[in-house]
Amino acid sequence: MMDEKKALDNILDRRFSCRSFTNKPVSRKIIEDILSTAQKIPSWCNAQPWAVTICSGKILNNLSNKLLEAADKGKTNSDIPFPVKYEGIYRERRKECGLQLYNSIGIEKGDHHKAKLQMHENFKFFGAPHTAIITSEKLLGEYGMIDCGAYITAFTLAAAAQNINTIPQAA
Repeated sequence: MMDEKKALDNILDRRFSCRSFTNKPVSRKIIEDILSTAQKIPSWCNAQPWAVTICSGKILNNLSNKLLEAADKGKTNSDIPFPVKYEGIYRERRKECGLQLYNSIGIEKGDHHKAKLQMHENFKFFGAPHTAIITSEKLLGEYGMIDCGAYITAFTLAAAAQNINTIPQAA
């Protein structure tokens, strides 16, 4: 039992939000293994409401271009409202994360041009050769969203177990 805990701790310790990928494709077999492992996560009433679409190649490039175009026109929207504001520890964590990211890539506070270019990397999927789009039927509401969040966690951990880096995105 202790070996299993150590294995899980090791995966959790290694997993991080990767913001710079190589363009080396992940094999179909590894992707299928990740999907198969993530599928085992529990869900409300065993509904398993998530649908997963893997995009790569031309489809991923086209999606990226359309997202960048929408972002440049200010026409992005979210299915889920963004928090009204961050306060207390949540604000501190968000600020620290932003500072760490910008410092690591040489963006100084107040450099809005470079910050915008970095924000665009979200829509380029940080150069990843694949993206997994996780969706749920709207009629399942918050329960479907919660289950999708659990699935995304399982997906990122299953990928980490295969030494594949990921980053959950909502941009």
